[in-house]
Parts: sequence; C-alpha cells; structure tokens
Amino acid sequence: MPYVTKKRPYDKEYAEYHSTEEQKKNRAKRNAARRQKIREGSAKKGDGMDVDHVIPLSKGGSNTKSNLRMKTASSNRSKKNK
Repeated sequence: MPYVTKKRPYDKEYAEYHSTEEQKKNRAKRNAARRQKIREGSAKKGDGMDVDHVIPLSKGGSNTKSNLRMKTASSNRSKKNK
C-alpha cells in the first residue's frame, strides 16, 4: 500500500460517526463499565488495561458483571467482534 500523505479528516469523521446518538450511547455504556470495574478494584486509572465486553455492545452485549473482563489494551483492540 502506498504511503498516504493526506491528513485524516477528523471533523468529518466525528460529524458522520462519533456524534451519532447510537455511538454516544455506546460510549456512555463503555464509560459506565470502566467506572464499575474501578469501584470493584479490578481497574485503576492509567493501568493500560481495557474493559472487554465478552459479547460486544455492537452485538447486543450488556454491562452485566458476567459480560465484563479486563484485558490489555492491545489485545482488546486487536480482537475481532465475533
């Protein structure tokens, strides 16, 4: 793939995807899951870990305790949503 020198259109990306109501709700759910894990003592700020939803929110998953687990940021972000 050739090297791309174009700047990423962050404003357009936000306007068309990240600012949609569905994405705002999912972001709020992810933030709530992180706060829940912090209260339990499983996570702390700056630990390099992500809260992983066993069944992803995009596939109908929830923030129930049984659906949440801690994973390293790199492994969580590289997995496929099956």
